[in-house]
Amino acid sequence: MKRISIIVAAAMAFFAVQTASAQSKGFKLGQWKEIHNSVVKELNNSYVDSLPVDRMMRASIDAMLKELDPYTIYIPEEENEDLQMMLSNTYGGIGAIIHKPDGTNVTINEPYADSPASKAGLRCGDEIVAIDGVPTKDLKIKESTDRMKGKPGTTVVFTVKKGLTGEIVEVPVVRERIHMPDVEYAGMLDKTTGYILQGGFTENVSGDIRAKVLELKKQGMQRLVLDLRGNGGGLMGEAIKIVSLFVPKGTLVVSARGNDPALSQEYHTQSEPIDTELPIIILIDSGSASASEIVAGAIQDHDRGIIMGTRSYGKGLVQSIKPLAYNGQMKITTSKYYTPSGRCVQAIDYSHRNEDGSVGHIPDSLTKEFKTAGGRIVRDGGGITPDITIKAPEYSRLVYSLVLGGVIDQYVIDYCKRNATLPAVKDFHYTAEDFEDFIKFALTQEFDYRSSAKTYYDQMKKELERDGLADSMKDQLDALAKSLEIEKEQFLRLKMEEIIPFIEEELATRYWFQEAGIKVRLRYDEQLKKALTQDMTLTLPNAQ
Repeated sequence: MKRISIIVAAAMAFFAVQTASAQSKGFKLGQWKEIHNSVVKELNNSYVDSLPVDRMMRASIDAMLKELDPYTIYIPEEENEDLQMMLSNTYGGIGAIIHKPDGTNVTINEPYADSPASKAGLRCGDEIVAIDGVPTKDLKIKESTDRMKGKPGTTVVFTVKKGLTGEIVEVPVVRERIHMPDVEYAGMLDKTTGYILQGGFTENVSGDIRAKVLELKKQGMQRLVLDLRGNGGGLMGEAIKIVSLFVPKGTLVVSARGNDPALSQEYHTQSEPIDTELPIIILIDSGSASASEIVAGAIQDHDRGIIMGTRSYGKGLVQSIKPLAYNGQMKITTSKYYTPSGRCVQAIDYSHRNEDGSVGHIPDSLTKEFKTAGGRIVRDGGGITPDITIKAPEYSRLVYSLVLGGVIDQYVIDYCKRNATLPAVKDFHYTAEDFEDFIKFALTQEFDYRSSAKTYYDQMKKELERDGLADSMKDQLDALAKSLEIEKEQFLRLKMEEIIPFIEEELATRYWFQEAGIKVRLRYDEQLKKALTQDMTLTLPNAQ
């Protein structure tokens, strides 16, 4: 009897605490709403100028959500099209990437294969002087793209200055529904190795992966490389369907757990697989996030394939789209997801992150051990740790400056204006002799060509000046500065072998579209080449 009384008392205390907690939470929310309303009301009554209500509302919502996580965002009605683009990778337009610094005409940078732009004869280097009679020179880039986009089936008329000839022509283009495929490339790397490069997880990418796997098997594929490097994720449902292609029906892929335990859910495969024996290599890196980590985590936990590359990003948060007033929507984080072994992929906290946002080093003492289906030990703490770590090549500071500063991009546009054709991809190689043309162009461009050592020197000198030590060390500093100085042309020649692959890929893309550029990229992909030499039987239990 006494034991029953103790249990009843404990239960009553628990419910009392829960009720008090709920009441406290509700009271705080009501208090905040009342304060917020009174502030806005007083501003409306007393502020010296008229209130910019729209800007205030958006800024306050964004600031509020920023306190939660980077993925919970408000989407007003006017941005719904951007949301649809994010979910389906489609939009109404002409299908081209444009280049437009302020005060210049729009330049076609990269038309997509079979796009309206390509069908209309637009190519890299062509300048769009006017859109439906409106000059583009003084338009902002968003104003230009908004005028180029539109309902599929409608026509937009460009006044175009052709890059090769300088001729001014009128070019009508019929807009279409442009779909950016998540399967960016699929092909055979050799007689037995199939390769699929997947860039995202939008609607029906699983169907595209399924079709490509079946097609590659017909071509003799005996092992598959699924490249998820740089894939930032997308729809969780598509990740589950992709895993279902390779594991038995009913297999657990991921579980989601939120604030309310009653809403926790497990997600199992719902369809029959197409192959449960095909050896699989999945490539990941610090840019592989969310749905990419669901696929990699499930394949790893079920010992269905080998994960190679470097540790993934560490985004284990699930977002749901919720409707709001006035046709707005909110993408809100509703739960965290866990791999089949029980690991949470979300980084332990946001302080353990690298400069690119991906999860940084987490000591084993702060992580927990989990086991795969075959008994291998895996750990949580953020991201998916590869079974076999293969580091990506490191590039010099100069290469980053040329790529991110747009120098290579500008060169390629200039090249396309001077050259009508390019050899077919299999025959095209940008040579050391060709590189002389790039050097000539690059010397006319402004960019930061300091070496990493020189940037460290500049920072060190600033710190010494701040500490009042620079004058006393002037001779040593001057000597060190002189030894670190390198001419722009000299540095370009020194890094020629690093730079050429980037130029070669971009040129192939402009003349022969994205697939050609990817084929060129694969020529130089040392991380992939190392992955193909790994012995999978040493890693997976029960591997044959």
